[in-house]
Amino acid sequence: MTPERGDHESPERTSHEEDRVAETLKKGSRVTGAARDKLAADLKKKYDSGASIRALAEETGRSYGFVHRMLSESGVTLRGRGGATRGKKAASA
Repeated sequence: MTPERGDHESPERTSHEEDRVAETLKKGSRVTGAARDKLAADLKKKYDSGASIRALAEETGRSYGFVHRMLSESGVTLRGRGGATRGKKAASA
């Protein structure tokens, strides 16, 4: 039995999709125009489906601040610290 690697990659991600994002994002390069809009849309979609800012930063090779700024610019409502919430708990009285 092989030990789990501990990475949290979603099985539905395709390597083609990751390669496409990586090609757009050469580390340290400026992202402008249509490429920036496309990147913002991709990040927003992944963040809305539960990915963390840190995970997106690692995946794209960009900094946490860059991803945070891109999400903010695209109008995403950022989650609070601690990840996705599971809904309201019943009030115990």
